[in-house]
Amino acid sequence: MFDLLGGGIFGSLLGGIFRLVPEVLKWSDKKNERSHELKMFESQCELEKQRGAQKLAEVAAQKEAALDVGIANAFNAAINQQTEMVKAAGGWAAALSASVRPVMTYYLLVMYGLVKISFIVMAHKSNVPFSEAVVKNWSTDDMALLGGVLNYWLIDRSLAKRGL
Repeated sequence: MFDLLGGGIFGSLLGGIFRLVPEVLKWSDKKNERSHELKMFESQCELEKQRGAQKLAEVAAQKEAALDVGIANAFNAAINQQTEMVKAAGGWAAALSASVRPVMTYYLLVMYGLVKISFIVMAHKSNVPFSEAVVKNWSTDDMALLGGVLNYWLIDRSLAKRGL
Protein backbone atom coordinates (compact mmCIF):
# COMPACT_ATOMS: atom_id res chain seq x y z
CA MET A 1 0.00 0.00 0.00
CA PHE A 2 2.89 2.35 0.80
CA ASP A 3 4.24 1.62 -2.63
CA LEU A 4 1.00 2.61 -4.22
CA LEU A 5 0.73 5.74 -2.11
CA GLY A 6 4.41 6.66 -2.60
CA GLY A 7 4.25 5.79 -6.26
CA GLY A 8 1.12 7.89 -6.68
CA ILE A 9 2.69 10.93 -5.02
CA PHE A 10 5.89 10.46 -6.95
CA GLY A 11 3.92 10.06 -10.17
CA SER A 12 1.86 13.15 -9.43
CA LEU A 13 5.00 15.15 -8.67
CA LEU A 14 6.65 13.85 -11.79
CA GLY A 15 3.56 14.68 -13.86
CA GLY A 16 3.41 18.18 -12.34
CA ILE A 17 7.07 18.77 -13.13
CA PHE A 18 6.55 17.63 -16.70
CA ARG A 19 3.61 20.03 -17.00
CA LEU A 20 5.69 22.92 -15.59
CA VAL A 21 8.74 22.31 -17.79
CA PRO A 22 7.08 23.67 -20.98
CA GLU A 23 5.89 26.76 -19.06
CA VAL A 24 9.42 27.41 -17.71
CA LEU A 25 10.82 26.94 -21.20
CA LYS A 26 8.22 29.39 -22.60
CA TRP A 27 9.10 31.93 -19.90
CA SER A 28 12.85 31.54 -20.63
CA ASP A 29 12.20 31.81 -24.36
CA LYS A 30 10.12 35.00 -23.88
CA LYS A 31 12.89 36.47 -21.73
CA ASN A 32 15.48 35.74 -24.44
CA GLU A 33 13.11 37.09 -27.08
CA ARG A 34 12.64 40.36 -25.18
CA SER A 35 16.40 40.66 -24.70
CA HIS A 36 16.91 40.09 -28.43
CA GLU A 37 14.22 42.68 -29.28
CA LEU A 38 15.90 45.18 -26.97
CA LYS A 39 19.26 44.62 -28.68
CA MET A 40 17.63 45.01 -32.11
CA PHE A 41 15.90 48.22 -30.98
CA GLU A 42 19.21 49.63 -29.69
CA SER A 43 20.89 48.71 -32.98
CA GLN A 44 18.09 50.39 -34.91
CA CYS A 45 18.38 53.52 -32.75
CA GLU A 46 22.14 53.64 -33.41
CA LEU A 47 21.53 53.22 -37.14
CA GLU A 48 18.99 56.07 -37.12
CA LYS A 49 21.44 58.24 -35.19
CA GLN A 50 24.11 57.57 -37.83
CA ARG A 51 21.64 58.29 -40.64
CA GLY A 52 20.75 61.59 -38.97
CA ALA A 53 24.42 62.55 -38.64
CA GLN A 54 25.00 61.63 -42.29
CA LYS A 55 22.02 63.71 -43.38
CA LEU A 56 23.31 66.70 -41.39
CA ALA A 57 26.72 66.29 -43.01
CA GLU A 58 25.08 66.18 -46.46
CA VAL A 59 23.09 69.34 -45.74
CA ALA A 60 26.25 71.10 -44.50
CA ALA A 61 28.17 70.00 -47.61
CA GLN A 62 25.36 71.26 -49.86
CA LYS A 63 25.32 74.56 -48.01
CA GLU A 64 29.08 74.91 -48.34
CA ALA A 65 28.95 74.05 -52.05
CA ALA A 66 26.22 76.63 -52.60
CA LEU A 67 28.29 79.21 -50.74
CA ASP A 68 31.36 78.38 -52.84
CA VAL A 69 29.31 78.72 -56.03
CA GLY A 70 27.95 82.05 -54.79
CA ILE A 71 31.44 83.33 -54.03
CA ALA A 72 32.72 82.21 -57.42
CA ASN A 73 29.76 83.88 -59.16
CA ALA A 74 30.32 87.11 -57.23
CA PHE A 75 34.03 87.02 -58.11
CA ASN A 76 33.25 86.47 -61.80
CA ALA A 77 30.65 89.25 -61.75
CA ALA A 78 33.17 91.66 -60.22
CA ILE A 79 35.77 90.77 -62.86
CA ASN A 80 33.22 91.16 -65.66
CA GLN A 81 32.09 94.52 -64.27
CA GLN A 82 35.67 95.73 -64.04
CA THR A 83 36.34 94.54 -67.61
CA GLU A 84 33.29 96.39 -68.91
CA MET A 85 34.35 99.59 -67.09
CA VAL A 86 37.84 99.40 -68.57
CA LYS A 87 36.46 98.81 -72.09
CA ALA A 88 34.11 101.76 -71.72
CA ALA A 89 36.98 104.02 -70.59
CA GLY A 90 39.00 103.44 -73.75
CA GLY A 91 42.28 101.86 -74.88
CA TRP A 92 44.76 103.75 -72.69
CA ALA A 93 42.72 103.00 -69.53
CA ALA A 94 42.64 99.31 -70.44
CA ALA A 95 46.42 99.28 -70.92
CA LEU A 96 46.98 101.09 -67.63
CA SER A 97 44.61 98.77 -65.79
CA ALA A 98 46.23 95.70 -67.33
CA SER A 99 49.69 96.87 -66.26
CA VAL A 100 48.89 97.21 -62.56
CA ARG A 101 49.31 93.57 -61.58
CA PRO A 102 52.51 92.93 -63.54
CA VAL A 103 54.12 96.18 -62.39
CA MET A 104 53.23 95.47 -58.76
CA THR A 105 54.52 91.93 -59.06
CA TYR A 106 57.83 93.08 -60.55
CA TYR A 107 58.20 95.78 -57.92
CA LEU A 108 57.52 93.42 -55.01
CA LEU A 109 59.78 90.70 -56.41
CA VAL A 110 62.64 93.18 -56.95
CA MET A 111 62.23 94.61 -53.43
CA TYR A 112 62.03 91.12 -51.94
CA GLY A 113 65.14 90.09 -53.88
CA LEU A 114 67.06 93.18 -52.74
CA VAL A 115 66.20 92.49 -49.10
CA LYS A 116 67.31 88.86 -49.45
CA ILE A 117 70.53 89.89 -51.17
CA SER A 118 71.26 92.49 -48.47
CA PHE A 119 70.79 89.80 -45.78
CA ILE A 120 73.21 87.51 -47.58
CA VAL A 121 75.77 90.32 -47.99
CA MET A 122 75.49 91.28 -44.28
CA ALA A 123 75.89 87.65 -43.26
CA HIS A 124 78.93 87.29 -45.50
CA LYS A 125 80.47 90.46 -44.00
CA SER A 126 79.97 88.85 -40.57
CA ASN A 127 82.29 86.02 -41.65
CA VAL A 128 79.47 83.57 -42.42
CA PRO A 129 80.39 81.43 -45.43
CA PHE A 130 78.48 82.44 -48.55
CA SER A 131 76.86 79.02 -49.12
CA GLU A 132 75.66 78.88 -45.49
CA ALA A 133 74.27 82.41 -45.69
CA VAL A 134 72.30 81.56 -48.82
CA VAL A 135 70.90 78.31 -47.35
CA LYS A 136 69.90 79.95 -44.07
CA ASN A 137 68.35 82.91 -45.87
CA TRP A 138 66.09 80.78 -48.09
CA SER A 139 63.30 79.09 -46.11
CA THR A 140 60.13 77.16 -46.88
CA ASP A 141 58.20 80.42 -46.45
CA ASP A 142 60.28 81.99 -49.20
CA MET A 143 59.60 79.01 -51.45
CA ALA A 144 55.87 79.22 -50.68
CA LEU A 145 55.81 82.93 -51.50
CA LEU A 146 57.63 82.46 -54.79
CA GLY A 147 55.44 79.46 -55.64
CA GLY A 148 52.32 81.50 -54.88
CA VAL A 149 53.38 84.30 -57.22
CA LEU A 150 54.24 81.88 -60.01
CA ASN A 151 51.02 79.92 -59.56
CA TYR A 152 49.00 83.11 -59.57
CA TRP A 153 50.40 84.23 -62.88
CA LEU A 154 50.39 80.82 -64.54
CA ILE A 155 46.95 79.77 -63.31
CA ASP A 156 45.46 83.18 -64.00
CA ARG A 157 46.60 83.09 -67.60
CA SER A 158 45.40 79.51 -68.09
CA LEU A 159 41.98 80.36 -66.68
CA ALA A 160 41.77 83.53 -68.76
CA LYS A 161 42.51 81.58 -71.94
CA ARG A 162 39.72 79.15 -71.10
CA GLY A 163 37.30 81.94 -70.33
CA LEU A 164 36.87 81.06 -66.63
